[in-house]
Amino acid sequence: QVQLVESGGDLVQPGGSLRLSCVASGFTLEYYSVHWFRQAPGKEHEGVSCIERSDGSTYYADSVKGRFAISRDNAKNTVYLQMNSLKPEDTAVYYCATGQACGDSTGLWGRGTQVTVSS
Repeated sequence: QVQLVESGGDLVQPGGSLRLSCVASGFTLEYYSVHWFRQAPGKEHEGVSCIERSDGSTYYADSVKGRFAISRDNAKNTVYLQMNSLKPEDTAVYYCATGQACGDSTGLWGRGTQVTVSS
C-alpha cells in the first residue's frame, strides 16, 4: 500500500524538543522531495520545511528557521523533522507530503501527527 505515515507528535513543554518521522511504504521516498506542513486549529495549512530530492537542499519557514531541521534517511525510507525550542504557537497537526520539487505542488499526504506545546 502506497502511503506516508507520520509519528512522533506529543505534548511537550515550551522550550522542549520533538522529532517527527515521516515513513513511506509502497514506494521509494528518496525519489521525491518531501514537505512538512502544519495546520493549527482555525488556520490554513502552513508550509514548515522541505528537502529536495535532487541535491538535499533544505528550506524553512521564517517562523521555524534556526529551531527546526529536516533530514532524510534513505535506508529507512524516512524523512525527519527535528523541532527544538518549541513554542506554544508551534501547536498544530503536522503533515508530510511528497512533491517533485520543493517549489512544486504536492502529491501524496500523510494523515498527520499532533504536536501540542503547553505548560
